Amino acid sequence: MEVITMFKWLETFKIVYETKNFSKASEILFISQPTVSSQIKQLENELNIQLFIRSGRKEVLVTPQAEILYERVIGLIDEWDNLYQAVQTNQQQIIRCTIGASHTFANYVLPPLLIQLYQKFPQVRFSVQMMNSLEVLQAVEHHTVDLGFIEKPLSAPNIHRFPLMEDQLVLAGDPQKGPWLVRENTSGVYYYTKRFLEEKDIDAPVMEIQNNEVIVGLLKQGFGCSVISERAAAGIVHQRLDDSFKRSFYLMRRKTSTFDDIEKCAEFIRQWCESKDNAIGGATK
Repeated sequence: MEVITMFKWLETFKIVYETKNFSKASEILFISQPTVSSQIKQLENELNIQLFIRSGRKEVLVTPQAEILYERVIGLIDEWDNLYQAVQTNQQQIIRCTIGASHTFANYVLPPLLIQLYQKFPQVRFSVQMMNSLEVLQAVEHHTVDLGFIEKPLSAPNIHRFPLMEDQLVLAGDPQKGPWLVRENTSGVYYYTKRFLEEKDIDAPVMEIQNNEVIVGLLKQGFGCSVISERAAAGIVHQRLDDSFKRSFYLMRRKTSTFDDIEKCAEFIRQWCESKDNAIGGATK
């Protein structure tokens, strides 16, 4: 059995496990569905176990053996990718760090932080993906991002979560005019918007918008109202909500990491955010 062939099968297994769908896996991997099925079957034969239960439905069921294999495979694939990157570089090792950030953090905190990271860690090549909080957590779990920033206290067994700084929410726009501009239910601010509407017994037209900047743009044009971060409310009529509408930003990283530089980045982020949070807290007292 060639090592490269086994890694190909394991990569296919990883995608099928995450999508629970052979057809979606084939689209992601750019191979045919019969090839996906064949590779999974060969992997099952090699390991002498069943990984997926094919019930005739679009989604397949995973077996307990697949659960165990997945936990080991994601780390193994990460190590292989890092090894490949290392041997492709010249004398200086270049580390790649993919950051997943939820919308408010990405727009209003990440830019100055990213500049500091770039200057502090010249050997690290950073890339950024914007998504909602739940998607960030899942991306960290699935090893598609190395560090994640979220706006709600989500957790997972194999993930470390660190509070970074506070974020005050405000009521922006005119609630007498509406409509209410709300994020999707997996975003960080949705919980607070839903709670506000329930507490105030508000039953008004709602427009779901899966992007903070679109909501802010509409508010600046005098359209709608929304619960948003105070950081995003500059130039918009707003009122600060009470302390129960104060949330935290969190840093997410896996409990196991291959490179010390990623750990050093995480520690630098925590220190930088703490200094910024203390500065803001002191200014508002």
